Amino acid sequence: MKRRTFLQGTLAAGAAGLAVSAGLLTPRMVMAEGGGAFDAKTLDDALKAMALTPEESKDITIKAPEIAENGAVVPVEITTTIADAKEISILVENNPTPLAATFILGEGATAGASTRIKMGKTSNVVAVVKAGDKAYSAKQEVKVTIGGCGG
Repeated sequence: MKRRTFLQGTLAAGAAGLAVSAGLLTPRMVMAEGGGAFDAKTLDDALKAMALTPEESKDITIKAPEIAENGAVVPVEITTTIADAKEISILVENNPTPLAATFILGEGATAGASTRIKMGKTSNVVAVVKAGDKAYSAKQEVKVTIGGCGG
């Protein structure tokens, strides 16, 4: 390790420690806020917590496997051609906590999101796109096999 890198790291750690001890930085400020839609137990409760009543749209594309042999790692990609899309959420209908992810899109960002989600069992994956004051949705069923048998 180079001396300069070591000194920079030590200085940064010291500054962070000083900020914590002075009360300027607390773990609560760094962590995401809990509650709301991420704590909902049903799809309807999650949508209520998000204050959304989405209408179905063919302008949303969900790219996910029809059969997921490993429910712990299911790749999902959402794209949309809806103008002024500001937010994309992924919900899994039969999961204990349906809201899997929410992506807030910046100005001029491509209207799409890709991630891997965890699914406990066969369920509909629901994509909700928020554009302006409206919300739109699409869904696709993903079958989760037990033991990775593929059948």
